[in-house]
Amino acid sequence: MGITICSIYKSSKREEMYLYVEKSNGLKDVPEALMQLFGKPTKVMDAILTPQKQLARIDINKLLEELRVNGFYLQMPPPQENLLDEHLKMQKPAGETAG
Repeated sequence: MGITICSIYKSSKREEMYLYVEKSNGLKDVPEALMQLFGKPTKVMDAILTPQKQLARIDINKLLEELRVNGFYLQMPPPQENLLDEHLKMQKPAGETAG
């Protein structure tokens, strides 16, 4: 697989949700139902993708495959940390188990 030029859009409805599409196709391959959930797309940037490129939160091979097969890739926000749960775990005395 060679070079893919991709446009990246951020969602107006959810923080850290991004939509990747082939630049030449734009948003035309994205289903209407997904666009309604995504909200108004705001273009963030264009990027040149190759199988050798490293991305922070996405497997480049999965991204390229999704672009090839579906014409788009939806990057969901990372799971939110539950800080209260983390705090409570740290407060338990040594040897105590949940249950």
